[in-house]
Amino acid sequence: MGKPIFIAGPTASGKSAVALAVAQLQGGEIISVDSMQVYRGLDLGTAKPTAEERAAVSHHLIDLLELSETFDAAKFTAEAGKITRKIDPPIFCGGTGLYFQAWLEGLGEAPKGKPGLRMELEEISTEALVAELREKDPATHAAIDPHNRRRLVRAVEVIRLSGKPFSEQRAEWTGQAPDNFFLLERDRGDLRQRIDERVEAMFAAGLVAETCSLRPALEANAVVGQALGYRQVIEHLRGERDLPNTVDLVKTRTWKFARRQMTWFRKMKGAIILKVAASEHAEETAGRLNEKIK
Repeated sequence: MGKPIFIAGPTASGKSAVALAVAQLQGGEIISVDSMQVYRGLDLGTAKPTAEERAAVSHHLIDLLELSETFDAAKFTAEAGKITRKIDPPIFCGGTGLYFQAWLEGLGEAPKGKPGLRMELEEISTEALVAELREKDPATHAAIDPHNRRRLVRAVEVIRLSGKPFSEQRAEWTGQAPDNFFLLERDRGDLRQRIDERVEAMFAAGLVAETCSLRPALEANAVVGQALGYRQVIEHLRGERDLPNTVDLVKTRTWKFARRQMTWFRKMKGAIILKVAASEHAEETAGRLNEKIK
């Protein structure tokens, strides 16, 4: 069996199209490394592969769960483990750094959550959670998205349960990339433009209507309800801002998210970086990548 192939990068970097082309060259199948594509219904906002792309190459860990269910890094590694035994080669593609990290080096030793404490933290304001994190764990405070309550709650929960900063829970992870770990990088201006175009395309394709149809389930699941794009559209539906400002906000938040992804992936020592020009087609990038596979 051939070695796994890993294709990572920030949102809108073109990794899904490259993975599709690599799979066709290698005869492999794709394992989605995306924390939101596992949910049925979250189609436009997560930029899932089209029906045609999924017919051309088998994709795994997409449309796996209902919106009422939960998914995390532990479940990802368990499901991916089942799949990798059946395909050759497995091609891991996505932008969820924690899932890559969990697959490559384990889950770390962060304590399991306690329902009572979790309920208590859910009642605390976002501002208070941010302040506690700033005081007790400046490193995590500097890196975390202050608008993502789920991650804020988890970080503070771990600190309270362990008595140690959340950032120290992952200290044993080396960040050493395995063979065939490829990181796609684009010029910042090109990536920003691609993000803006993607967001505009999502809204033009019906992101608001999709969110409306899913709204009860999104609002009932604290994790899924934080999904980028959907959260901002729900705020729009509640009357918090008009649609043009919502589109602009999703562009801004997506760009910030992409920057955090880039920061994380750059810590992968030994990753093979592929610079992608704005004019380069996915098939060309895939050809260059294919030549470097060990």
